[in-house]
Amino acid sequence: MRRIFLILTIFLGFSACDSAPSGPEITVYKSPTCGCCKKWITHLEDNGFDVTAKNVADVNPYKAENGLPPVLASCHTALVDGYVIEGHVPADDIKRLLKEKPAISGLAVPGMPTGSPGMEQGAHKDRYDVVAFDNKNQMSVYSSH
Repeated sequence: MRRIFLILTIFLGFSACDSAPSGPEITVYKSPTCGCCKKWITHLEDNGFDVTAKNVADVNPYKAENGLPPVLASCHTALVDGYVIEGHVPADDIKRLLKEKPAISGLAVPGMPTGSPGMEQGAHKDRYDVVAFDNKNQMSVYSSH
């Protein structure tokens, strides 16, 4: 009996550890009424991210305090591992960013291009760029979709 108890204790202990979130933690600042933000969060969760969504009355202060150039603004701002993620950036680009760890401030998809994650509208997809930016307002194309 004691042996079974020990085996169950070990098994249950490992099971509890296995259920902990294993993906990158990302915090998203968004309007409580924004539907496309919710869809983008679902996209991140479906791709292994552990998302904390913070509904705020105004996302602009979060953009400003994290050094986002206004020209890159979109509807939500996220923070992950010291980087700023603005707008509908695909999860694969964020994963690449976290793997490569370039010396930039973050990534942005300016505006709200149709077909980007969270902005799906049937078969139509706009071409769009994911823009890398730094604290000196230097920008470059990180990826194109």
